[in-house]
Amino acid sequence: MNQGRIWCVVKPTVGLPLFLGSVAAISLLVHFAILNNTQWFAAFWGG
Repeated sequence: MNQGRIWCVVKPTVGLPLFLGSVAAISLLVHFAILNNTQWFAAFWGG
């Protein structure tokens, strides 16, 4: 693991939830942007 030393600076109990939360937030933002800027995505979600 190349970045194993990051846990000497940031505790895993803080760093992992922050990392996973940021991934989830970015995913939601991307989906929201696609939903607002295309017609086919809303139709796809609507069935």
